Amino acid sequence: MPIGWFSTGRDEAALWLLEETLKAISSGFLPIEIAFVFCNREKGDAPQSDTFLDYVAKVGLPLVAFSSRRFLPELWRKGKSGDEETMKEWRRRYHDEVARRLEPFLKKVPFSLLAGYMLIISDEFCDAYTLLNLHPALPGGPKGAWQDVMWELIRQRAEYAGAQIHIVTPELDSGPPVTYCRVSIRTPDMLPLWEGMEQKLKSQTLEAVIAAEGEQEPLFAEIRSRQLAREVPLIHLTLKCFAEGKLSFHGKMVYWEGKPAEGGVDLTEEVEAFLSDRLQKR
Repeated sequence: MPIGWFSTGRDEAALWLLEETLKAISSGFLPIEIAFVFCNREKGDAPQSDTFLDYVAKVGLPLVAFSSRRFLPELWRKGKSGDEETMKEWRRRYHDEVARRLEPFLKKVPFSLLAGYMLIISDEFCDAYTLLNLHPALPGGPKGAWQDVMWELIRQRAEYAGAQIHIVTPELDSGPPVTYCRVSIRTPDMLPLWEGMEQKLKSQTLEAVIAAEGEQEPLFAEIRSRQLAREVPLIHLTLKCFAEGKLSFHGKMVYWEGKPAEGGVDLTEEVEAFLSDRLQKR
């Protein structure tokens, strides 16, 4: 099964996701092929994305790189200043050009996966193509970047963290879930971290904790570690289910073994078994 892969390649995690997926393909676990990689950065935009682009070229995947940073920069700056209509126009014009450049590839894939793609997709592109996004929260959970999600889980004193793969729609991080998994963040070994956070919050706001400690804060770091460990298994199991016909689309409705799967498919047990098997092989 051919799929498309969209990434900004902005950090090590984006590269790691692609590397791990290619390993799963070469091992025979994933019966898919990555038909193309699209990156919204070109060489010279940033050191991290240069590393990503070099890796894609090294492994021989078809690559289309088109810099969003260099595309109509004056229009983009006007949109970023708060003019939402201008920003929507920039997104439309940018992704119209993306569609033109990817036309030969997009005809060949049933869907593309956004794996670390940091742009908001234009409404028109969402409507025209089936795109799946990895989001680091359970269905109905916090929206935004993964850092925002982790802090919001702490703010809510949540019982669970998780990850989902959902269909991309014009409303950010709100498309229909395809699959998801959850992990408890209230286990006995984590209670001291929660207690430590509660002590901090007696004398300062959460915003002050964020400013002072950032991603190094122990509770934040542990939640992210547990959540992140389940992202690759969820991606791989979801792709495997599509390739084997268990998951399918009818239009942009998700079906599991031929039946509508409103709310997505819970793959928590499968993800935990995947992780357990990986640990046993080490």
